[in-house]
Amino acid sequence: MPEFKVDARGAIEIWTIDGESRRNAISRAMLQELGQLVARVSSSRDVRAVILTGAGDKAFCAGADLKERTGMAEDEVRAFLNGLRLAFRAIEKSDCVFIAAINGAAFGGGTELALACDLRVAAPATELGLTEVKLGIIPGGGGTQRLARLIGPGRAKDLILTARRVNAAEAFSIGLVNRLAPEGHLLEVAFQLAEAVVVNAPVAVATAKHAIDEGTGLELDEALALELAKYEEVLKTEDRLEGLRAFAEKRPPVYKGR
Repeated sequence: MPEFKVDARGAIEIWTIDGESRRNAISRAMLQELGQLVARVSSSRDVRAVILTGAGDKAFCAGADLKERTGMAEDEVRAFLNGLRLAFRAIEKSDCVFIAAINGAAFGGGTELALACDLRVAAPATELGLTEVKLGIIPGGGGTQRLARLIGPGRAKDLILTARRVNAAEAFSIGLVNRLAPEGHLLEVAFQLAEAVVVNAPVAVATAKHAIDEGTGLELDEALALELAKYEEVLKTEDRLEGLRAFAEKRPPVYKGR
């Protein structure tokens, strides 16, 4: 049985975690399918943005499936975490832009999944938190590193060491989410954000995404050198010339992704 429902809308796809009865928790089957979906869009030039959300209105993703986890041996837990890390890194390395449409609870691995996405939109009922220390463990899907890079070490420690949950308003105020959606309009806001991305030059968008991600944490001089190298990549594209022509001719550009 598929773990995701996929809705293709031109250059944008909506992936809905189809596990409402288990609060869209991350099972081994769900993780395997996520990896396959990411690989598919990453090798396609037709899909430019992906919106990730959860079924129902209670949970985006409540983290790892603890019922499944209870029956795992230590080696199986390690294998699960490795799969989690690989899937999340594949999202970050993809040329696609991933947008988390957070429609409710996102705890542990659910928050980590949202952090691996490029952009995050929150519904009013959203709650986020890396609550692992309550269970005697720590975030294992990149949460300690991605959260600190996104909102700063001090705020990350405040959330992780206390296992505190934050609502949509606080998440927005500290930069954990990019947009707040009115009640009942989460996918609409996320789709508008995706459309604002895919109207732009494909190679430029992908290159800018990777420049930001790869430059984070570098010394400024190194980061600026990286940016210059990435600029050289887009300088040679047909899309750059098309953008200049379209501007001069006062018309929308027609980008071809090359």
